[in-house]
Amino acid sequence: MRTYDFSPLYRATVGFDRIADMMDRVLSADVAQPTYPPYNIEKTDENAYRISIAVAGFSGDELNVEVKEGAVIVAARKAAEETAKTYLHRGIATRAFERRFALADHVKVTGATHADGMLHIDLVREVPEALKPRRIEIAKGDTVEAKAVETVGA
Repeated sequence: MRTYDFSPLYRATVGFDRIADMMDRVLSADVAQPTYPPYNIEKTDENAYRISIAVAGFSGDELNVEVKEGAVIVAARKAAEETAKTYLHRGIATRAFERRFALADHVKVTGATHADGMLHIDLVREVPEALKPRRIEIAKGDTVEAKAVETVGA
């Protein structure tokens, strides 16, 4: 496996350390990513997204959704069963998990719902006014030139 050294990038740029850290994290991540629990990420609107996670067997009290350090962290821990059960086949996994989703800049979590064995986390991207594109009016060249001529002649 190849390894990349991002230290020259840190020395030559200012403010891009988060991008370099993210690239370093992705490239050094273990290939065997956890597949439990299964999830979907969908785009519901131009600036809205939804993460849907299959959490069959967990109640809302056993689930925890937290936003921390630019990521959404979903964790679940099943409470201990009071009575011992004997299963002939156990296909519904209720093992504890923690799933982390990195958030892009200006993406905020607006809410979470738990229904029918699914946990839905709604996200919205709110771009600040200062970063939105804006149109600049172009003044006519003769009006700027006329003002300059008047001030020189005065």
